[in-house]
Amino acid sequence: MATRLAKERAMPSIDQIARQYRSLCLTAIAEHLPTLLGQAETHESSYLQFAESLVEHEQRQRNAKRIEQNRKRAGFPLLKSLEEFDYRFQTTISKREVNSLLDFGFIDNRDNVVFIGPPGVGKTHLAIGIGLKAIDAGYKVSFNTALGLMEVLELAELKGELKKKINQLLKFDVLIIDELGYLPMNKQGMHNLFQLINALYEYRSVILTTNKEFTNWGEFFIDDNVAVPIVDRIIHHSHIFMLGGESYRLKSKLNQAS
Repeated sequence: MATRLAKERAMPSIDQIARQYRSLCLTAIAEHLPTLLGQAETHESSYLQFAESLVEHEQRQRNAKRIEQNRKRAGFPLLKSLEEFDYRFQTTISKREVNSLLDFGFIDNRDNVVFIGPPGVGKTHLAIGIGLKAIDAGYKVSFNTALGLMEVLELAELKGELKKKINQLLKFDVLIIDELGYLPMNKQGMHNLFQLINALYEYRSVILTTNKEFTNWGEFFIDDNVAVPIVDRIIHHSHIFMLGGESYRLKSKLNQAS
């Protein structure tokens, strides 16, 4: 009798066990231990099943946290899901074509994706939507407007840290460059972009949106001697989609006004 009472007094509490899990950095298990225990009792789980459920719960929570962190690091200006994309309006690209990219073979093969078309036809929406899906699949994505990227590279170049900044960008699996071609570039900007594209070539994937066809890139690069090697590296391994139609944003605005 005395021995049994001593054992009961020595029985650890849930809080004590939770603290031990937390000390091992198993925070998801620690935070939800009472719930997990309750579920095991309800389902009459075996010891092995319970042990497995603890590991699976920790993995799920860590994965969800990693995805959330990678979404924040990506720098999306807003979240646009592919489920929200209106294929009835944008008929120059099909849902099947977009879905064909979602096995992310293009990332594994270091290919690029290029969306070409006038403003407002959904290029940025598609780029962000694919980027979000890539993050959910475990890839790291960085979103930049072309103008913002040029400013970042120029600042790094002025500090003598261009190579360092490019190496930081190379840590992402996919680099989204949005709205290339809306504004002309100066000589240094062209040089910096070439350095980046050259470093990404066959090493990382680029999702690019632009309002100009490749034959017209000399208009914003000014110098064809720079435009040609950049185009060459982008299209060598790429999936190119030509989008047409009226501006979706303009159409929505007009519908609201009418």
